[in-house]
Amino acid sequence: MDAVATLRRILAARSRPDPYPLYERIRAAEPVRVPGRPVVVFASHEACRAVLRDPRASNDRRHALLYRQSEQGRYSERGEGAEQTGRAAGWGEQAGQAGRDGETPAMELPSFLFSDPPRHTALRRLAAPDFTPRAARRLAPMIRELIDDLLDEAATRSRMDGVADLASPLPVTVICRVLGIDTGDQDWYRVRSSLLGRSVDPYLAFLGVPPPGLAERRRAEAELTAFFLRTAAQRRAEPRDDVMSRLLAAAPDGERLTDREVVTTCRLLLNAGHETTVGLIANGLLLLLEHPQVLAALRERPRTTAPAVVEEVLRLQPPLQIVHRHAREDLEVCGTRVARGTTMVLLLAGANRDGAAFGCPHRFDAEREDAGGHLSFGLGTHYCLGAPLGRLEAELAFTRFAQRVVEPRLAEGPPRYRPHVVLRAPAELPLRVGAVLDRATPWDGSPPPRPTAPSPRRG
Repeated sequence: MDAVATLRRILAARSRPDPYPLYERIRAAEPVRVPGRPVVVFASHEACRAVLRDPRASNDRRHALLYRQSEQGRYSERGEGAEQTGRAAGWGEQAGQAGRDGETPAMELPSFLFSDPPRHTALRRLAAPDFTPRAARRLAPMIRELIDDLLDEAATRSRMDGVADLASPLPVTVICRVLGIDTGDQDWYRVRSSLLGRSVDPYLAFLGVPPPGLAERRRAEAELTAFFLRTAAQRRAEPRDDVMSRLLAAAPDGERLTDREVVTTCRLLLNAGHETTVGLIANGLLLLLEHPQVLAALRERPRTTAPAVVEEVLRLQPPLQIVHRHAREDLEVCGTRVARGTTMVLLLAGANRDGAAFGCPHRFDAEREDAGGHLSFGLGTHYCLGAPLGRLEAELAFTRFAQRVVEPRLAEGPPRYRPHVVLRAPAELPLRVGAVLDRATPWDGSPPPRPTAPSPRRG
């Protein structure tokens, strides 16, 4: 199949359950250049790793000819015109209008994710203390409590769904508590965050058009921005022990952050802080259902098994499948010349199954020794800030699911997937289970108590 036609197939909904053969075809034809657009696609582990580590490979879309050439990209997908549009709209006006009169400013304001040092470094350094491995470990008791609460609630219903009952609500509750924002209406955050998640799908790179749902994304961003502006005003008046309050009080280089910087940083942490973890847990649960021997190992040896399972899920079924980088100057990637302004699309999920980097790359092996070489959290300057927290949430979720949920299996056929290309994960995981054991079940892998009143078999 022609390589460019393969890129188009990656975008098709029918490819979402199994895009990996398409990634293999791209890797075999690498580098793949998109006719008529300054875009080159890589899918090998060697090339993707090289780009991620190259400081000339930028996350700032102002370096990309692709966005400069596209009127849609310039004003609606965080291209170079977005900041001008935001200034013209006015932040106060934005906060008052969003969600009130139906008028949504045409703007998607850039976060530090889409910037380079030194701005990226300064903003990331301010948020980093709340996402270190030590900070994540301090959250472990709260996360355990949340998981048990969610499983208790699931046990009261006639059907269980691995996404709706566990994978989706856990990460959004955790990140909301870290940020110090209201957790009362989690669906409100999830819906808007999911809409914004489609903005990174590579439609512009592959087809020259923005991803579907542009109007809905504009509204979702405006509403989230308005929410965070209101919250920032409250935190200025009454600071708390949370990320937003610390950002508002920070003065790097002697100057306070602007409202724009605080809001875009918090919005990024909310979106990135749970979207990928939802996918990690959902993808992992599906793999565990397909490999009951790994579920048994999690029950018996959680301390050693859970970290290895998480790394192998990240390698084999990464929640973040694709990333973009833009050449700030002419460079070379494994012998391929890349001109300044070219957008490099990296198929990380394909790189993670590259046989040149991993033995038996398509097999789920929880005892694999080379799984840690995956690229799912990136490398270098833009290595995922929330990796320690995401890993911890997944380890605890997989462990507790194995310990408390008896004989889980899919209630139906293959699951339905989200429409997202980049943030790929099942939309639902309807389950049949034998029982949900009491929360008194030990976390350490010791034999659980016999349930006094086990839940009936459900389906």
